[in-house]
Amino acid sequence: MPLRPFRFAALAATILMAGCAGKEEEAKPPPEALTLAPVAFADLPGWNADRVAEAVPAFQRSCARFKAVPPDRPVGPGGIGGRAADWQAVCARLAALPPGDEAAARAFFETEFIPYAAGNNGKREGLFTGYYEVELEGSRTAGPAYPVPLYSRPADLVMVDLGEFSDRWKGERTAGRVLDGRLKPYEDRAAIEAGALRGKVPELVWLKDPIATFFLHIQGSGRVRLPDGTEMRVGYAAQNGHKYVAIGRELIDRGELKREEVSLQTIRDWLRAHPDQAAALMNKNPSYVFFQELKGEGPVGAQNVALTPGRSLAVDSKFLPYGVPVWLDAEDPLDKDARLRRLMVAQDTGGAIRGPVRGDVFWGHGADAELRAGVMKSPGAYHILLPRGVTPPAPPAPPAS
Repeated sequence: MPLRPFRFAALAATILMAGCAGKEEEAKPPPEALTLAPVAFADLPGWNADRVAEAVPAFQRSCARFKAVPPDRPVGPGGIGGRAADWQAVCARLAALPPGDEAAARAFFETEFIPYAAGNNGKREGLFTGYYEVELEGSRTAGPAYPVPLYSRPADLVMVDLGEFSDRWKGERTAGRVLDGRLKPYEDRAAIEAGALRGKVPELVWLKDPIATFFLHIQGSGRVRLPDGTEMRVGYAAQNGHKYVAIGRELIDRGELKREEVSLQTIRDWLRAHPDQAAALMNKNPSYVFFQELKGEGPVGAQNVALTPGRSLAVDSKFLPYGVPVWLDAEDPLDKDARLRRLMVAQDTGGAIRGPVRGDVFWGHGADAELRAGVMKSPGAYHILLPRGVTPPAPPAPPAS
């Protein structure tokens, strides 16, 4: 299953969500838990203003995944979304919708679903960021103009879903290689940039710009313009297992940027203005991503469906199921006095997308998508839509003190 990397969202999350350490005498906060409260569609802010029919194609892609699993399979952690049969019944009725019919689409969602206000132990507000498909220049062969390799997945890389070993580790993953019967860490970014994989791992394509390549690693997907004018699409294949380190945080600590100034664009500008320091700063992030060439629709999210610009949302799969419709209400990234209110579908995740109320909007590709994704650090909230008849389980009780 594809799993996208940390993206710029990690940087924003680190900056916005990290606070000062609490005083020792303060009570330890309870563990994060998704809390859900049923509401009416009339309670969704802006529900009647969105063209919800535009979310139908994204939901149809998720329906294809629901149809492919056994009916009795639980949907989401703890079966929060009921069972696959609940979704298969809804999806069967979705197939009868006339394409692009706004009234029919709205009636479908209002008939088939119940909205639930999502919270983290009841707290509604969270952070919402954005990501996009990077555009780069490259070549299928190395040369002076294209010195930066984009590596395929190494044959000896082992990806580990820790949730398969214990429920305590649901949603946690790592990677490495097996040496002498033990899983050992894989090389970090600095070692790989220094040539540790040269001649050992196939290069997928060679890129012109190391800084643009760095942001490709964060975003997880891109379009590479080749010298003959054709285009090659690349997407996430694997990751080296090292934790993401946000270089924006490093620039703040150095006094190079102010907290409120940090965005994809300002970090990129700093790297280009300091070529003698750029490589060392980028190597502060030990996480490294391996790629594959994409054919057909893409990029592909963690649900293994093609993402829909403006309608696909990355979430923390430790709390939310893939395929669930989500009503987003967040600050507009380009106008802090406006709201971004729209129906989306949870179809992806990322290393920085952590918590019950946390999301990452996929904006597509192009200049506008890059702008929105690069500056989006929006406080907001969401509701999830569950089929009628599904009763989500109560969140686990906090451990006794």
